[in-house]
Amino acid sequence: MALRAAQSDLQCAACGGQCSYSPSDAALRCASCGAVHPIAHDNSTDPTREFHYHPDTAHTEQTILTNTTTHQCQTCGGEVIFTGPALSERCAYCDGPVVLKAQEASYQTMGVIPFRTTEAEAQERALAWVKARLAAPDDLPGIVSQGRVAGLYAPFWTFDSREAINYLARYRVKRGKNWETRSTGGNMTVVFDDLLMPASHHITPLIRDGILHDFHPDSLRSYDPTYLAGFAAERHHQSVGEGLAANAADKDLLIRNQIKKRINKNRIIDLSYKTDTTGIRYRRILLPVWILHYHYGDKPTKIVVCGIHGRTFGERPFSRLKLAGYAAATSAATILIGWVWGAAQFI
Repeated sequence: MALRAAQSDLQCAACGGQCSYSPSDAALRCASCGAVHPIAHDNSTDPTREFHYHPDTAHTEQTILTNTTTHQCQTCGGEVIFTGPALSERCAYCDGPVVLKAQEASYQTMGVIPFRTTEAEAQERALAWVKARLAAPDDLPGIVSQGRVAGLYAPFWTFDSREAINYLARYRVKRGKNWETRSTGGNMTVVFDDLLMPASHHITPLIRDGILHDFHPDSLRSYDPTYLAGFAAERHHQSVGEGLAANAADKDLLIRNQIKKRINKNRIIDLSYKTDTTGIRYRRILLPVWILHYHYGDKPTKIVVCGIHGRTFGERPFSRLKLAGYAAATSAATILIGWVWGAAQFI
């Protein structure tokens, strides 16, 4: 379904009003009369399908040019689209101002997990998260309750691959009073299945971690722009090769952790490996996230709530007075335990 067709689909059949996607109804809801309109599912495509990629052969990827207005943030440079009328003049990623931008081609999205948590639920979870933080300033909940919540469909990859690894490591062991350096090496295979990776450098670790724990391929739906109605979304602009390169460091860390687990040695001082990567498969998907923006003092801060199951991560300030109080209480408890233990030696 083209985005152009989706625009007319957002008009309420009952009253002609504007519809947007309602997470609580899993359907379109009219803002004027409240009528709910189900979204027809496209059964001709499999949203869980993965596509093969061979880095040594030519790879043709389909790009699309839509008539959807693109907005670019003047602060972080992020680009978002709105299906239907623009909902905000602020960036969903950083809350900076956005301006209209010329249309650009992007890659076809293959699947989407629609929002399941509502804006009100996201606000409640963010507030509960703040209230549970130790040493938080007393006025923080009130400030967070006034924060702006932005719903965003963020672009992600899923990657599969098979890694045939040859590794070499050096580690230290203690022999009596001396330390010795020893070496070990070997071969192993690591299989990645649905490795979830960001498809935009605007997706910070905070946003990524808010999604990672809640992703299941069975929840994917065939891409339909009407799921985006009422939310901001960033389109896919990376080629597969660019996506693999952008996430190479994270993949390297995962491989090294697997090697260390295999070696099962303490005090590893050097680790190197070579890998032969085969069986690369991928998906381009959009995943839902709520981002609550607030300022504490002059510092912009955010709390991220997963749009799938509501898992919450965030940034927060600390109360120096409370930190000092906790430190004093800890010191007093340590002194008291020491005094009691010392007194017990004379009994």
